[in-house]
Amino acid sequence: MTFNLFKKPAPAAATDYPVKKTEAEWRAQLGKMQYAVTREAATERPFTGQYWDHFQPGRYNCVCCGTQLFDAQTKFDAGCGWPSFWDASGAEVIERITDKSHGMVRVEVRCKQCGAHLGHVFEDGPAPTGERYCINSASIHFAPK
Repeated sequence: MTFNLFKKPAPAAATDYPVKKTEAEWRAQLGKMQYAVTREAATERPFTGQYWDHFQPGRYNCVCCGTQLFDAQTKFDAGCGWPSFWDASGAEVIERITDKSHGMVRVEVRCKQCGAHLGHVFEDGPAPTGERYCINSASIHFAPK
């Protein structure tokens, strides 16, 4: 797997996250790509992540802290090359932050428990929410049902 070299340092968190670890602890826990994505807000190249075309019953948890983020029932094929979900497991698990990097305005999504960068959410998803959570595979871990 490769990741986008155009990573941006994760901005200072507005939230005091319940799960806290040092940079050394995160590096020891995570693989190189997982660290780049979750702690430095890098992006996987499309169609390269482990879960972009993965459709099995279960749930997707934060790779950093294990928080349940998405249920497989909300996953859909958006054709974008990243895992896409039309809803999160609950408003209490996802933090939304305005992202003005790379000359555009988007909404970044992070895990509310540990601050892990997950991806972005867009308003072009299917009913019933109309949202598309575009998530990096490196930020999640699948737990089968």
